[in-house]
Amino acid sequence: QLQTVESGGGLAKAGESLRLSCVASEFIPSFITMGWYRQPPGKQRELVALLRNNRPVKYSPLVKDRFTISIDNAKNTLYLQMNDLKPEDTAVYYCHQVGTDSWGQGTQVTVSS
Repeated sequence: QLQTVESGGGLAKAGESLRLSCVASEFIPSFITMGWYRQPPGKQRELVALLRNNRPVKYSPLVKDRFTISIDNAKNTLYLQMNDLKPEDTAVYYCHQVGTDSWGQGTQVTVSS
């Protein structure tokens, strides 16, 4: 299973953008499903977006049309472009290889109104 390290989180104001990165320990095969998940304060972890065969396959309704998942295979890196951020997007964001029990340390995103 892949080891991953997330980065790119930080503070943002409502309406601003951030791009999260997730560097994997090795090449990410296209048949592997990779996802971005998030855990808002006091809530359970939830799915944000999934990618397989180098294409997005699912978005949470909460982020659809605002967030974009993508991959750069040459850099073993998964991205999450987050536009038009809202305070309710505040959470720790994780990338994850679906079907494994390995999680990174996550990256904190805080959005103020």
